[in-house]
Amino acid sequence: MLTAETASPDYQRIAQAIRFLEANFRRQPSLEEIAEAVHLSPFHFQRLFSEWAGISPKRFVQYLTADFLKARLAAAGNLTEAAEAAGLSAPSRLHDLFVTLEAVTPHEYRSGGAGVRIGYGVHATPFGPALLATTERGICGLHLLDAALPDAELALRALQKSWPNAVLVPDADRTAPLLAQALVPASGRPLHLLVRGTNFQVKVWEALLRVPSGQVVSYQHVAQAIGQPKALQAVGSAVGANPVALLIPCHRVIRKEGVLGEYRWGSVTKKALIGWEMARAEQVADQLNVEPAALSEGNTPE
Repeated sequence: MLTAETASPDYQRIAQAIRFLEANFRRQPSLEEIAEAVHLSPFHFQRLFSEWAGISPKRFVQYLTADFLKARLAAAGNLTEAAEAAGLSAPSRLHDLFVTLEAVTPHEYRSGGAGVRIGYGVHATPFGPALLATTERGICGLHLLDAALPDAELALRALQKSWPNAVLVPDADRTAPLLAQALVPASGRPLHLLVRGTNFQVKVWEALLRVPSGQVVSYQHVAQAIGQPKALQAVGSAVGANPVALLIPCHRVIRKEGVLGEYRWGSVTKKALIGWEMARAEQVADQLNVEPAALSEGNTPE
């Protein structure tokens, strides 16, 4: 039986704090209250959170406010502008540097993965445990296990449902280095993905590859990017069906009102991912002595 033994106790406290902030956001709880909710002293909680996020809890929460996120959406313009603002020469540059995506053929899609061997393993990430699955042709699944219910068996069943006729085998020795590379994608060779989806889904997933880390876009942005501006519901369904978390960054898609919305791997995980990436994007901008591409003047958290 699969277990979530790789779950980080530190991240479990971070997730617990984010849930507490989510439930009590309107009254803006103090650092002391948040620390008490996760059974730590204010000093130890502040240090734990800052080590994980690179910023204070207060600043982290400000990244997730509707006003701040709406400003980010306005600054994004469209996916092409977002990619170029991140210092990339073309929308495909992210795809070329970090992730390449291949869709199965129509015959392979209909076969449900017949004859495909999928190796999988559960490993630690900064966002809790994750199940990574890979074939000889590339990564076919990356499931983040919700901190509230880190059940790897559920993720494995979802993987089998996506590839009903494939053979799934434990292969943690193979998946561990792939996940390590996925967490720092610019550090090595591009990661190749093999996805099983409809033509429409694949177009949406390819568009998501162009959303830079630390940026958010709306469902409207994505619909326009694939040339179907009215297909918002279908875009939303495709975003929700993304089989490869992190590498196909569906967490960077939010509602136009600045609301984060649903996430396949849990709302707490989505908040953690967006805040964590925004903090790092700002740190990089500070190091380069430039303004973060999507931060508009007057909207930077204090």
